[in-house]
Amino acid sequence: MAKKILLIEDEELVIKLLQKKLKSLGYELAVASDGEAGLQLIAQNPDADLVLLDMIMPKKTGFEVLDEVRKDSRLARIPVMIISNSGQPLELEKAKKYGVKDWLVKTEFDPREVVSKIKAIIGE
Repeated sequence: MAKKILLIEDEELVIKLLQKKLKSLGYELAVASDGEAGLQLIAQNPDADLVLLDMIMPKKTGFEVLDEVRKDSRLARIPVMIISNSGQPLELEKAKKYGVKDWLVKTEFDPREVVSKIKAIIGE
């Protein structure tokens, strides 16, 4: 059965790039383009294998999404990997406190690296 990944991202280019790459590798992918829609997507998919989460989005930030998700025991078990334009040490520390599994900086974005990090997190 295909692993299910939820992508919460507002940059169309990143969405298209990851959709193409992950679907070609057989992953099931669902996308939300703002924080509020992302929260709904996670709530509707408590069986997801991974959430790829942007930090700076309309309606709710990535940290606001993380905060809500971690309060719900059904959703808190889903691993989260951050994809963000920022790699600031303070943000990384805050993300670690939320139990984030890994972090990718968009400016250094390489689809192969994304895939290897995903495989490391969800065990493929």
